[in-house]
Formats: sequence, C-alpha cells, structure tokens
Amino acid sequence: MQSEAAIPFRNLCTDCGISRTADPGRCGRACQFIAPDYEGLEQQIHGRSRTLTSEDERLFGVHQAMHRAWRVPSVPDAQWSGITTLIGECLLRSKSVSAVLCVGPDPDDKWRPQPRLITRAEDMAGCRGMRMGYAPLLSLLEPAVAAGHRRVAVIGIPCQVYALRALEHELGLEALYVVGTPCSDNTTTAHFHQFLALLDDHPERISYLEFMPDYHVELRFEQGGKRRIPFLQLPIADLPSDFFPLTCRTCVDYTNSLADITVGYMAGQGQQWLIVRNARGVQLLDLIRGEITLESLTESGQRDSAVKGFIDNTVRASGGLPLRRMPKWLRPLVARIMPLTGPKGLNFARTRVEMKAAETILYLRQMAPKRMRSMIPHHVWLIAERYGLHPQAGETSTERIK
Repeated sequence: MQSEAAIPFRNLCTDCGISRTADPGRCGRACQFIAPDYEGLEQQIHGRSRTLTSEDERLFGVHQAMHRAWRVPSVPDAQWSGITTLIGECLLRSKSVSAVLCVGPDPDDKWRPQPRLITRAEDMAGCRGMRMGYAPLLSLLEPAVAAGHRRVAVIGIPCQVYALRALEHELGLEALYVVGTPCSDNTTTAHFHQFLALLDDHPERISYLEFMPDYHVELRFEQGGKRRIPFLQLPIADLPSDFFPLTCRTCVDYTNSLADITVGYMAGQGQQWLIVRNARGVQLLDLIRGEITLESLTESGQRDSAVKGFIDNTVRASGGLPLRRMPKWLRPLVARIMPLTGPKGLNFARTRVEMKAAETILYLRQMAPKRMRSMIPHHVWLIAERYGLHPQAGETSTERIK
C-alpha cells in the first residue's frame, strides 16, 4: 500500500482506496465520479439493468425483494440491530468466505473509520456502529489476495462498491459477496467533530448518532441516556460551506445499487430496510433468516412538497446564497407536525433519493458543469424531471436526451 505522501491527488475523490494500490491509474476506469456506467455494471452484476418504468427500480435500483427487518435479539452496541455485521459473521462462520473487508473504529478516534480485513467471525463485533469520514477500504484488496483469500466479502458504501464492481473481473476471486450500506452526505472526521460540538456542550460524551426516519436525530451518551433532536432544529446552517464535499453532494447512488444486498434504514420506519438485489443477495438473506424478523414495507404521506422545498434551498445554496432560515418560534411547531404528515416508509426513502438526484444536478450545474455529461446517469434525469429539472444543452449526450 502506498504511503500517504505518495497518494495521487484527484479532484472529486472519496479515497475509496484504489489510488493507494499498486496501479492507481485504475481510478480512471473505476471511479463513479469520472464516467460511471451503472447500466453496464447492473447488467454485469445483476443480469439486467434497472426497469425504468418501475418507480422503485428507477429510484432504488435492481431488486428482487425489499423487506423491513430486525435482528432478534438486537445487539446493544450496533448502529441499528446489527444485521450488517451479522451477515459478515455468518459468511465467516459458514466458510462461505475466508475474509471480510469492512471498517471499524480507529483506535485513537472512535468516529474515524479504519479499514479492516476480518478473518474470524467473532471479530466482526468490533466493526459495529457508524463512522464518519473517508476510509480507503479497497486498499485492502491486494493484501487480501496476497494472503491467499479467494472467497471474499466486502461491506462498503456506494463509491467503494462502484470501484470494486468496475474492477471485479481483474481480481481473480473465486467468490465475492457485496453488502452495501446507503450513503450520502459524508464528511471528514474533523468536520464531524465540529458538528458534534454544535449538538452538545460535551461532545466527547456522545457514543452514538443516527438520523432517524421520524425526522429526528438520536444521540446516545457514554454514561447512558439519549437525546432526540428534530431535523429542523439541527444547526445545519451553522456548518462551514465545505462541510459536505462536492463528491457527496453529487453522488447518484444513495442506495448502493451495485451491492448484492443493501442494508439501510430509510424505508424501515424504525427498523432496517433490506434491498435484496440478486441471487447472491438471496443467499445472504438466507444465511441470517433464522436470526431476524421480516415484515412488509409500508408507505404514507406526500413527498412532493418536501422535495420542492429542498430544491428551493439547494438552488440558493449551490448559487452561494444563504439558506432561508425558519423563524425560531415556528421550528418547534413544524417539528411536531412533520412526523405526523411527512412521508414515511417507502415514501421517506423515495423522498431522499429524489432530493439527491436534484442536488446532484444543481451542484454540478453550478460548480462543475463540464462533468455533467459524463457523471449523471440517464435514470437520474428521469427521477429529477418530476420536479421540472431537465438537461440543458451540453449536459447529457444526444442519445440520452431522446
């Protein structure tokens, strides 16, 4: 693995780890922020591309089934109930793989992600929980292969999974299982510490943070206890302008569509959301089926006004204008109303994906217009057109405008 000083600089990079390998030039054909080919990789991985006439496939990607799930009993120190690490444990325990590539906490900072190569099922427990920041996970691919691992699982976020899939045929693996977690709005670990300091006078006490589907952020503390903050009362407008990098503001794959199975929360309504995408995803679900409960997903609420309001604010922010702040006296009232009337379940997930599609277009249009032609897949334009966002001249190839 390359030293920190030798890592090539690239604009729009989330440090997935490929630039740290023996052949960093592979970034040119593996990076989702250069010239992604989701349709081609969907065909390669899932056997077909997403059905664009299906709203949920257009939004969430190829899938065979979606479920609301919970591990029974749940693991106290897990981010949700512990399903993601359970999959890794079961793959190792069953000898389906000899190694799992994932991230755990840095020994010096529990919030900083550190890539790990796990070979014992019991060591997956040390990788539970959420981390914030960049983690060069794929830098472990070469050491894993050099150590003789030919049956491997990778638990990663979308930019890591895209690069992995783009290079999968070059790795010489006998088997590869990919567990994806949804991701968006990542930031550096240092910036995340700034955010924690805005939330609590003693941020070092915070042991857990999660954005919940009921429009609250939940904090838990080292000494016990928890605190819930409505989204509308978060100090987002007080964050520095570069808090969310352009990469994360222009990511088109919130739901990790090239994974075999995606384990997230957005449609779960307090439980976890499983998107089973292909036959390997079915195998992964079957491995853990005896240790989880499965329920049907539900949906309620209207999402159009929420997405339109987000677009209005994004237009201002991407143009360098200040966000419109809601009057302080009104925030508690609206915060009480949102969980009652806002989109829930699948509609909450649809809302977030539509917001991300709009955000991608608006930020690229303002900050990197020459990238639009190559970076924005056709399905993203189809998602955004519901809200009046259409490609302008030069923003997409001719065949895609038709």
